[in-house]
Amino acid sequence: MFQWNDHHLLDGKHAFLGGSKYQLLNWSDDMLEERFYSQYAVEMGTVLHQLASDCIKSKTRLTKDDKHLIDITLYKAGIPSSAYDSNLILDNMLPFVNDAIGYHMSSEILLYYSPFCFGTTDAIKPPSNRDKVLRISDYKSGSIPAKIEQLLIYDALFCLEYKQNPNTIEHSLRIYQNCQIIEHHPTGEDIDKIMGIIVNRNKLIYNYIERNNLPDGKR
Repeated sequence: MFQWNDHHLLDGKHAFLGGSKYQLLNWSDDMLEERFYSQYAVEMGTVLHQLASDCIKSKTRLTKDDKHLIDITLYKAGIPSSAYDSNLILDNMLPFVNDAIGYHMSSEILLYYSPFCFGTTDAIKPPSNRDKVLRISDYKSGSIPAKIEQLLIYDALFCLEYKQNPNTIEHSLRIYQNCQIIEHHPTGEDIDKIMGIIVNRNKLIYNYIERNNLPDGKR
C-alpha cells in the first residue's frame, strides 16, 4: 500500500508557492520577491497591531529604548530581521500607543450597525460630559498611504450604534503612519452625511435580501 508522508503540522496552513498561487508560474524574479515581502508585511501588520493593542490595554507606555520589544515580538512570530527596520517601527508605534494611553482610549473596539456594516477601531475614546470629543486613532504599519475615509466610517458607526448626534460633539481622527500623524477634524455635517449613506446602503442590501429570499444575517 502506498504510504503518504506525514505533514500534519501544516494542517490548515497555506504555502506561499502552493497550488492556489498558480500565478507564480508567470511571475518575474522581481515580482516573486515583491509578493514574498508583501506576505511578511501582512504578518507583521497583524503582530504589530496586537503588540500595540496589548500595550494600550496594559497602559504600558513605550520609550525610545524599547527597540528590543519590537525585535523579540517579530522574532517569535518568525519574521526575519532582514524584513523590517525596528527603529522605524518603534518611531511609528510609540506616539500611537502613548497618545492612546494619554487620552484614555480603548483598544480594538468593534463598532456595529448591521451584519453588513461594522468595523474594529485600533483606538477610540467616546465623548463625555467633560470632554465632548470623539477620538479615533488608526495605526498603520504599512507604507501605502492610508485614507482618512476609513476613520470617517468608524466615526459614523459610533454615532449610529450609540445614538450620538454628531452635531453636538467634536471629532478628532488620527492616522499614525510612516512616523507621521495625519489629523482630521470632520464637522458634524460631514459625519451625518456618511451616516445617511450607511443607513441607505444597508436598506438596499436588506431589500435585495427580501426580494431574493436570502438569509438576512441578523444576530
